[in-house]
Formats: sequence, structure tokens, C-alpha cells
Amino acid sequence: MLISCHDLTKTFWDQALFEGISVTVGAEDRIGIVGPNGSGKSTLLRILAGSEEPDEGERVARKDLRMGFVDQDPGFDGDQTVTEVLMAALAAAPPEPSEDETDHAVRASITLSKLGFPDPHQRAGTLSGGWGKRLAIGRAVVLEPDVLLLDEPTNHLDLESIVWLESYLRSARFAYVVVSHDRAFLQQIANRMLELDRRHRGGILSVKGGYTDLLEQRDAALVARAQHMEGLASKVRREVEWLRRGPKARTTKARGRIDEAHQLIDELADLKSRDLGGRAGIDFSASGRKTKRLLVATNLGKSLGGRRLFGELDLLLRPKERLGLVGPNGSGKTTLLRVIAGELMPDEGHIRSAQHLQVVYFDQRREQLDQTLTLRRALCPDGDTVQYQGRPVHVASWSRRFLFRSEQLDTPLDRLSGGEQAKILIARLMLRQADVLLLDEPTNDLDIPTLEVLEESLSDFPGAVVMVTHDRYMLDRLSTVLLGIDGKGGVGFYASQDQWDQERKAQKKSQRTADRDGGLSGKHRRPRRKKPLTYKEEQELAGMEDRITAAEEHLATLQAPLSDPELVADADKLQQAYAQAEEAQAQVDALYARWTELETKLEAGEAQ
Repeated sequence: MLISCHDLTKTFWDQALFEGISVTVGAEDRIGIVGPNGSGKSTLLRILAGSEEPDEGERVARKDLRMGFVDQDPGFDGDQTVTEVLMAALAAAPPEPSEDETDHAVRASITLSKLGFPDPHQRAGTLSGGWGKRLAIGRAVVLEPDVLLLDEPTNHLDLESIVWLESYLRSARFAYVVVSHDRAFLQQIANRMLELDRRHRGGILSVKGGYTDLLEQRDAALVARAQHMEGLASKVRREVEWLRRGPKARTTKARGRIDEAHQLIDELADLKSRDLGGRAGIDFSASGRKTKRLLVATNLGKSLGGRRLFGELDLLLRPKERLGLVGPNGSGKTTLLRVIAGELMPDEGHIRSAQHLQVVYFDQRREQLDQTLTLRRALCPDGDTVQYQGRPVHVASWSRRFLFRSEQLDTPLDRLSGGEQAKILIARLMLRQADVLLLDEPTNDLDIPTLEVLEESLSDFPGAVVMVTHDRYMLDRLSTVLLGIDGKGGVGFYASQDQWDQERKAQKKSQRTADRDGGLSGKHRRPRRKKPLTYKEEQELAGMEDRITAAEEHLATLQAPLSDPELVADADKLQQAYAQAEEAQAQVDALYARWTELETKLEAGEAQ
């Protein structure tokens, strides 16, 4: 056992996040954690890491346990190169007796290669959000941890980066615990799921398997809970009626029944208090417009910083249109939303909108929220009521619609979680009538129950929706068409994510072929003034990328069955499968080490 926590209780601002829960992390665990906003997922992760103490309970970690932690918003010294960030992490860690700075440099170089960094000298401050997340992961895994803790690692990643992260974690040799709301991601990377929810017995539900296994067992558990509450309520009604008849407490038997009746009443009250009171009430206000053509864009083009993002784009938005935007980080998805919203002017083409078109824009930066405001003022800026769909709603009822408690109304926004702040923005949008909804990463930080309600509301919305999201469940469920943007001027419409993914893979393969045919790849090969390598070494280096790719594919093939319940149930077969996967992983590591050795030798020769 790597980490064992027993009877943990944690309170935040007089509100219990969780009470008396127990969690263990073993060497083979790949754990996903979910739960409603404010249930304490991030707090539990910090307790597991040892960076925060519980109010009650005990945390025990294995002696000399090596741990990596990736926070939601990792910070870097922007002036450091990506290599220097990793070297600084190694320097700050407890020293290994047999390692020196040269060994650290090799470890950093191998880690950056595995993570796909093309330039080890790039400044951390110039990285996009997705590459910054990769660097945060690299800063943790360069320490060769026994367990890695990740808090919402898919936030702000594009789909390509999420797929990369899935593959990386599936091939990992360490245990990990991941807090995430990305359902498709959790299904791919977890062999055990934990749900923090006060409705569960003990405040936590532990399920062996992925996210779909959690859904099945959670439904069964909640059905059993509802049946128990129904039976308990019937029994309480009978006991209350007996108490009303005024039983004489003359005998021991009568006194015992009175005590038992009060215990039943208390138990039922406790169960009801743990019920979260349903789901968030999300329902966007439509204008009722009957226009069939809401917005028409012709030959749109836009460049930023001298780079052409998209061009020759024709777009038609009609009622019930659900357009999903996909593309790498920095490809121009947010820029296109801002052009449609009228915040930016296109460099080419023009946009025609229906008369008095009402557009509502959800900004992923969330800069609209004044953190000094209280929840009351953020929800109701002008008094104690809001006008929703033509009728006044009191702030107390309005806040309950989004599962806020009445005692939270005077809480400053900076004390609320990211998911709770996202709900405030959605509440504001619901007060505005709309023909077109523009949603830029609306799912970041939202808990899964709220995501499901948001999906239902968007599905029912009669106007048009244009959305940028890394949530593949939402894209699959809602999108009528996908618009792919490559960030190099190219655009295309796709029927599904699979079609988009196949197109991207074909483009990459074509580019690699062109690089080989052109003689040198800018990513892995360098112009040579001398011949610092022997002919045999040159041939070895030239084929190293293909050998690593083949080795990683072989490793992934061996690791895929490791979460199969039938294999897990057979200890002998499971041990044999893990041994084969370990051997394949060692081969991948050896290839990366040899690649680094040859690259270092090549660089040294060129520098002479």
C-alpha cells in the first residue's frame, strides 16, 4: 500500500466537505475521482499528497514514497527554459546518492522527449495552455514518482492533447489518482473510481472499473438507498402515530420503543439532509425568433501575430444548429467565436446577421466576474429578484436552482470553487434572451451532474449553438456538424470526431513522409557540418523515431488488457501480463536513453 487514509473529516467555512471517509492507494491503482462541486475532491487530493491536513483522521504513506502532484493551475518561471524547469524540480527533490547534474540533464532530456517537446530550449512563458500542462506533468514525472496526483488535468487541453495524455497514463509505470469531470477520459484511464457524495454510505462510493462501471453501481446504490428511505419513512410514520397516542413509559419495553422511535426519526432526518436536492435547473431563454437563417458568413479569414488562423470559411447558422469547433490549442477557435460575436473584425469576408440578432457569449476566461462581489450580488446585481422568462424570482429561489445553499449568499466569489463560479456565469446567461449561444469551454470545472443538465438544456434550445469544448461526450451528443480548424489557414467540416481524427492522422503521416523525402526532419535531425557519428550510428539515429513508435505501440498493446476484469481475477495471468508490460516499458526507456545519447553526441560534434 502506498497511501492509506482513515476516517478523514474536513470542514471549510463551517461547511463539512466530507466526514469520516477512508481512501487507500495501491501500487497498481489508476484511480479517478468525481463528485459534485464543493464535495472536496481537490481537498482530498491535497490530503493524499500530504500538503493539507485533515481536521480529523489519519494519513499514512509508505516510507520514502516518491510523489508527483499536478495542480489545476501550475505556475512556472516564464524566463526558464522547459529543460531548466525540470532541472530545478530535480535539484529541489531529495538527492539520489548515485546521481549528479549530468544524470539530471539526461533524465530531463528523456522526459521532454517522451512528452513530445520539440525544443528543449523553449521558454516556459511562451507555452500555450496545453503545452504548459504537459510541462507540469513533466515536472512531476521527471522525479520518477511511485504515485502521481493530477487535479483536472484535461482543463484547457485540446482533444489531441487529451488523447495524448490518455495514452501516456495508460503506459505509465506508476500509480495515479486523477480528479476530473471528463467522462470519456476517465473511462479510458481508470481501473477504479471514487465518487465523493454525501448520499453514499460513508460519504464515498468505491467501484472497481471505469466510469461506466461507476454509473451502473451508483444507480444500484441510489435505488437501494431510496428503497431504504421509503421503508424507513413508513416505519417512522407508524412510530410517530404510536407516540402521538401517548404511550405510558411505565415498562422497560415501552421506554425502549420510545428510544427506538426517536433513533428512527433521527436516521431519516440524517438521510434527508444528505440528499443534495436534485440537479441544477439550467434552461436558456430563447427569443422565439422564427428566422431560418440566423447568421451567414462568407469567405471569412483571420490572422493574428502574422499567422493565418483560418480562411475561405463559409458558415450558415440556422435554428437547432449545433456546431462544434475542434482544433489544436491556439488554432483560432476562440478567435472565430469572437469574430461571430462581433468582438473582432475579420480580415477577409463578411458576416450578415438577421435583424436584431441576439447573441449570448460564454467566455472561457471568465473575466466578467468581480471576485469581490458576494454570491447574492453576482446573481442579483439590482436588488433581491431577477426577471426570468417574464416573471420575478427571488434570489434565494434563484440560487437554489443552481444548488447553492442559502447560507452561501453572502460569501465572496473568491471563496467559491471554479465550478460554482461557472454556474454563476450560466445563471447570468439564462437571464438573457438569445438566438445564438456561443460557448467557449463551458464545461471547465463543472461537476458531472451539472454537465448532464447543461447538455439537456442545450439540446432543447431552439436557437443555434456554436461551442468549443474538449468534452467528447458533449460533442458526440450535441453536435450536428464539426468545424475543424488547423491553425494554418485550413478549415473543413466533419460528421464526427473520428472523421476529424483520421484526417489529422493522415496529414501528420503525409508530413512525416515529406520530411523524410526532403532529407531532414526539422524536429529530430540537424544540418551537419561534420560527421561526429559513425555511419552505423547515423543509420541508428535515422531509424530511432520509427523504432520508438513501434516499441510504444507494442507497449500499448500489452497494457490494454491489464484493466480487463477477467484478467484481473486471474492472479497468475495478471502477474505474467504485468511482467511483459514491464519488459516492454524497459525497452521503450532504453530506446529513449539511446536516442538522447546519440543526439548529445551529435550536438557535441556540431559545436566543435
